Amino acid sequence: MFSVEPFNMGLSDEWNDFVRRSRNGTFLFERGYMDYHADRFQDDSLLFRDRDGAVAGLLPASRSGSRVSSHGGLTYGGLVLGLKARTSGVIDLLDAAVAYYRASGVTSIEYKCVPRIYHRLVSEDVLYALFRLGATLVRRDVSSTVQPAERPSSQARRLRGARKARAAGISVRESAEFDAFWPVLESNLSGRHGVRPVHTADEITLLARRFPKAIRLFMALDGTEVVAGTIIYETPLVAHAQYIGSNRRGRDVAALDLLFEELIDTVYPNKQYFDFGISTEADGRDLDAGLIQYKEGFGATATVHDFYHLDRVPPEGMPCGS
Repeated sequence: MFSVEPFNMGLSDEWNDFVRRSRNGTFLFERGYMDYHADRFQDDSLLFRDRDGAVAGLLPASRSGSRVSSHGGLTYGGLVLGLKARTSGVIDLLDAAVAYYRASGVTSIEYKCVPRIYHRLVSEDVLYALFRLGATLVRRDVSSTVQPAERPSSQARRLRGARKARAAGISVRESAEFDAFWPVLESNLSGRHGVRPVHTADEITLLARRFPKAIRLFMALDGTEVVAGTIIYETPLVAHAQYIGSNRRGRDVAALDLLFEELIDTVYPNKQYFDFGISTEADGRDLDAGLIQYKEGFGATATVHDFYHLDRVPPEGMPCGS
């Protein structure tokens, strides 16, 4: 039913236009975002066309040896579908992708689902297509998501923290000074989790220039000193806290409590979801109880982000959906 076309830069306009009109795509799938780290990942993305030559779907993907991931440089990936996609067509799209990769020597596929909160139209037909192929759920991360219009009141601790920050003179403002926030973020991640941000300050600045309405920095300030902050990835339905950081002064005055109360109540009250991100490690098996309890203090409840493996791509001659 569908022809498969490996992505090349000449297809960028068609690709980006389809992402923007899709039922489950976000700006992370646009080439201006995906290609900032093209030197680190071998792109193996696919574009699907129907019988009339119109774009019917996309699959952001990267390849390492005989393994394909959707996509190694993205938090989530998977099939990007049009508004008129139907279940039988989604099955055919995934079968076509598997057949293409099988013919090119791929032996295993890691499929990162697009979490449901990002779907403008619910797109869980992909999960059914994965089930038909015998894909195995190998990882499930737990994220904490607020629904601003429905959320209960924040816990008393979080409200007290916000009042404490206000009394200490902490202010919240939006900024484009990513360099000013980055030392706070790097110190926080290194000291508390032993990791570094995925992006450098230069990379996030570049991406924010490309997507100024989608990548936004909000900081908590003590006078002119940055004491806490978060970088929000904004999509049509979701405001997602991509990075969160606070220094010692920020923790002492509960600056993040004030920052998140203002973001949820004032900046994003009309978003369907405000997502704090995951609180899991070890492929989802280890839960940071303290971290998730903090997020739940703002009225967040759990959503999941699933990862599947096709460890034995069906051999030539076997129907993919059998």
